[in-house]
Amino acid sequence: MKKILVCQHVAHEVLGTLDPLLRRAGFRIRYVNFARSPQAEPALDGYRGLVVLGGPMSANHGDRFPFLTTEIRLIEEAMRRNLPVLGICLGAQLIAKTLGASVYPNREKEIGWFEVSPAAEAARDPLLRHLSGVENIFQWHGDTFDLPHRAAHLASSELCVNQAFRYGASVYGLQFHLEVDEPMIRRWLMVSENQTELASLGIDPAAIEAETPRYIGRLKELSERVFGEFIGLFGREKKLVRLPLR
Repeated sequence: MKKILVCQHVAHEVLGTLDPLLRRAGFRIRYVNFARSPQAEPALDGYRGLVVLGGPMSANHGDRFPFLTTEIRLIEEAMRRNLPVLGICLGAQLIAKTLGASVYPNREKEIGWFEVSPAAEAARDPLLRHLSGVENIFQWHGDTFDLPHRAAHLASSELCVNQAFRYGASVYGLQFHLEVDEPMIRRWLMVSENQTELASLGIDPAAIEAETPRYIGRLKELSERVFGEFIGLFGREKKLVRLPLR
């Protein structure tokens, strides 16, 4: 059976809408939960690709969370093997860091529904071509990153220039959360640490929940199209990817 490796950092951040799409395509999913097993040292042997999910920590906190260094090695190894890689939020930041780009606090946190605009290159990209002009997409992040050298810039928002990028043919970093559904958003709003963060920023979780029905249908449609294209990468001819020196 085809297998895919998924790096998880907190219990409530899972594959979401990507999960059934992968299973329908015949993938067996293995989660490595670093919150539960921080000393885990997973190998990529036998896996067809890698997905790195989000989390509340910074990609720069490898001293506090040594598993982040483990994940950077995994990302590097996946790229050497020409495996498809998808990074979501923290995962995108870890891919950027692996490629030698800086990760740092964004000028303002984006939490809730924000407008995301496709860049010019998105129209020619297999995944992000499905963005139809400005889209309202769910966000929950405080950090951002510089665009890695030789990466294709795919999307931006008013508060965050680098919302999505592609490196090579099959490595994608998405700052936004295309994978969430309505129950998942409700769970995130109920997490005590998240409630503390929202309160400190003066963000009303009820306002986020009230906006969700307006945008969630389109987000589901986008997730099926974008993630469907990502799954399609597993059948494409692999090309050599040269990694930058860090």
